[in-house]
Amino acid sequence: MPANRTGAGTRLLHIGPHKTGTSAIQGALFLARERLAAQGVVYPGQGRTILWPILAVTGQPPLLGEPTPKISYWEDLTGQIAATGDQRVVLSSEFFCQADDATARRVVTDLGGDRVHVVVTLRSLTRILPSQWQQYVQNGFHFRYHEWLEGILSDPPLTPTPAFWLRHRHDELVARWAAVTGPENLTVIAVDESDRLMLLRVFETMLGLPEGFLVPEESAANRSLTAAEAELVRRLSQEFSRREWPQRNYSRFMRNGLIEQLKTGRQPGPDEPRIATPAWALDRAAEISGEMAARIEALGVNIVGDISALGKRPADQPESAADPVLPVEAAIQAALGAMIGGRAGGQTAEEAVGELSTRSLAQVLAGRFRQRVRRARPR
Repeated sequence: MPANRTGAGTRLLHIGPHKTGTSAIQGALFLARERLAAQGVVYPGQGRTILWPILAVTGQPPLLGEPTPKISYWEDLTGQIAATGDQRVVLSSEFFCQADDATARRVVTDLGGDRVHVVVTLRSLTRILPSQWQQYVQNGFHFRYHEWLEGILSDPPLTPTPAFWLRHRHDELVARWAAVTGPENLTVIAVDESDRLMLLRVFETMLGLPEGFLVPEESAANRSLTAAEAELVRRLSQEFSRREWPQRNYSRFMRNGLIEQLKTGRQPGPDEPRIATPAWALDRAAEISGEMAARIEALGVNIVGDISALGKRPADQPESAADPVLPVEAAIQAALGAMIGGRAGGQTAEEAVGELSTRSLAQVLAGRFRQRVRRARPR
């Protein structure tokens, strides 16, 4: 069924979940914020997305190394939205998906009750698993991908990331929010992997915008890590934990330093292996996605796209090496990122590097990375 245009005064609430095109939507809305206002559509906040108010109202812990958000942040946000009157408001955060029943009711009530229309974007678990694992690694976890898959997909799940199934048991997520809004006020968008603009076109329709109004944000900030990059981050996170360094430093040196520089400072070559999901996990993930899609169809919510496609199994992926090789220039980007993010003990990155040439810095970093790989190999 096609998407429906919402009425004046609607609060369009996009709740994710994670890794379902949320960053693409938020990036496009961020770029269009001023033009949206001219169309009578409010995208609240200043940056690409709003995080702290949503963490506060849902009671989620902050990202590793960040301060605990206050509930006053949420109260300020809802006050700003209430002041917009009959303008449409679009609010997008994948962190809403971790709201329990009581919190979902509070969120809908605080945003205007029957004015709220919830949007859920869905992809197959086969697509979500590698992206979600590396996101956990970027936030301080350091379990290996195959070990995590075995825990996530076991019955019952045995995993250090129990929030995964709160986020990605999609049938229960849709049912939980539809019970609050009514199925007529909830739209599920089954992402078409072959059409990168599909989500933007659907949001345009729902917000009453001209076709082509929303354009993608051309940014590498949210690209996936390669297998080697992810292994570098995983091992350094493991070392961070082993040395019991202050968690407040993780955000500066790792997330906003090393990882951000890796993702924005280089473009991986086509020959660099990506994170590969083993065949047994693809089979199980496709099976679960198919079951969830059938249950969502039975809920009577609005569905845009082919939801049955979520249960299709992709082709087998080539296995990545046990110890993937990280290009030297990637190690340089990572080291400089950490220096920039943490200001290297009060110095700028240039002062910290000093007189080292790029060649000598590359030799040092490459040698240290090879030593870490040798030490980490089982004997």
